[in-house]
Amino acid sequence: MIERIWPYLAVLCIGSAWGLTIPLTKVIVSDGYLFFGLIFWQQVICASVLGIVLLVRRQSLTITPGALRLFAIIACVGTIAPNSASYTAAIHLPAGFLAVIIATVPMFGFPIAVMMGNETFAKFRLLGLFFGLCGVMLLVLPEARLPDSSKVGFIFLAVIAPLCYGFEGNYVARFGTQNLNPVATLFGASCLGALATLPFALLSGHWIDPRLPWGAPDLALIASATLHAFAYTSYVWLVKRAGPVFALQVSYAVTIFAVFWAIILLNEQPSLFLWAALSAILIGMFLVQPRR
Repeated sequence: MIERIWPYLAVLCIGSAWGLTIPLTKVIVSDGYLFFGLIFWQQVICASVLGIVLLVRRQSLTITPGALRLFAIIACVGTIAPNSASYTAAIHLPAGFLAVIIATVPMFGFPIAVMMGNETFAKFRLLGLFFGLCGVMLLVLPEARLPDSSKVGFIFLAVIAPLCYGFEGNYVARFGTQNLNPVATLFGASCLGALATLPFALLSGHWIDPRLPWGAPDLALIASATLHAFAYTSYVWLVKRAGPVFALQVSYAVTIFAVFWAIILLNEQPSLFLWAALSAILIGMFLVQPRR
């Protein structure tokens, strides 16, 4: 019984953490911070948190050519490229549109999984993914406001993030993590990502001064990066255990939890669309069974 339940519990926990980062992102970009500076400090905070975990667990990091290649893929495709697009789009697009776009991760991940040989095509799983996507649209679109025509291009920019996440999850499932656990994997990727983005942050004018006093965007960045470290390591673990297609449904949970966080923190009142969306997402998760 536990073996059947744990993948769903993992999706809910990861979605809860990542869902909270969506309202935090709007706070982070509210003070004019730009993406290279944000990504650099996000990587530094993630590396610090995960480095402490490795020290407490007395685990070392084995660096091999294969591990460096893995770190580079996760740093570039899993963080630098999608976060650059997301942070830029978050300045111009409503949060509702960002939530809908993130929910398209499984739509990209499923065909990539089939092409890479990670999963076999199954009608019920495809149907489940569409149920999840329909649920997210029921949840967000009735409340969203269409941006003006000058901002439509940022929607296509934001789509870069789910495309990257879909590829990254399948890469990890296909080639593994070089016998590294998820904490060590993301620690190495965060260190490499910080080194890669440091010169860009300094030379592009995106640098963020870390000295006190810290405002709301700075505190939001710290909280978001810490939540990201927890969610990301758990996501890598889930990909290896349940398969990339099932794990990519985390994006649905992210959206639904983002709405619940808004209800709890902002006292927003749930509508009928919320319960209809939740039902559709749960049906979708039931149809997309985790890989045995």
